[in-house]
Amino acid sequence: MTFSIIVVCLNAGEKLHGTIESILSQTERDYEIIIKDGGSSDEVTRAYLSEYGERGETGIGRSEGQAPKESGPLQRIRVYRAKDAGIYDAMNQAVKYVRGDYVFFLNCGDRLYDDNVLAKVREQIAQRRSGRDAEEEKTDAAPADQYIFYGNIHEQRTDTFVASNPVIDDFACYRNLPCHQACFYSARLLKERGFDTHYAVRADYEHFLWCYYRARAEAVYMPVTVALYEGGGFSETGENRKRSAREHREIVSRYLPTAKVRRYRLLMFITLAPLRTWIAENPVTAGVYQKCKRRLYRGNVI
Repeated sequence: MTFSIIVVCLNAGEKLHGTIESILSQTERDYEIIIKDGGSSDEVTRAYLSEYGERGETGIGRSEGQAPKESGPLQRIRVYRAKDAGIYDAMNQAVKYVRGDYVFFLNCGDRLYDDNVLAKVREQIAQRRSGRDAEEEKTDAAPADQYIFYGNIHEQRTDTFVASNPVIDDFACYRNLPCHQACFYSARLLKERGFDTHYAVRADYEHFLWCYYRARAEAVYMPVTVALYEGGGFSETGENRKRSAREHREIVSRYLPTAKVRRYRLLMFITLAPLRTWIAENPVTAGVYQKCKRRLYRGNVI
């Protein structure tokens, strides 16, 4: 079982370094880092890219039965530089170079929560796979599976632990999916069909729904805090919040019946969704809100 961690960047500077270092410090070693740069021009970013690139490419691919090579951590990094049309196009480009069994996207500025995240995720995946096919797990062969394993995040901006919904159903798909910084995708899902770049803000959301409804991927919750999520990025500007709402309406109409969409919209209106969003994003009130949400999730009340 191997992980491919994709980091896309453009003039990220020290944020790139912090993100990469959080990966290199992992106790789990069977991973690769794919850095996709969109043509950075600032000196700090270019210096880090050169440093990583000059260390060479070893990756994690290996022949059947062959043990992974022992090498310095920076040799796990592969750097690709090419123009792109935005973050989702960059992510699609990076997927072409994936060699691992599971793909994880970590944005510059975000970090893995602690040094044992990948080890914990490996354990969670192994437990699930062993329940499905014990013999396959013994051989450590890459399974022909379709999974999204997802955990929780800690939001840096509000310094708040954010629990993901432990049950994915139609309403969760409408309202409350985990962010991509909490999700590990079976590589075949992304290789079969990448992000729809028609959506500038919600392409990861649309792709999750495609995986769940069209590819019939199984979404499996892990009680693991995966990432320190920076927040406040591209999708959270005023203009992009409006675009996000428009894209959300279009996407849900592709995957959910009209009657359900109307019912969910009414439910969101009755339960004061805009006010709850404000409370969740306010550093003063976010902690209390998230505690209440976790209590609901423990009772499987979505």
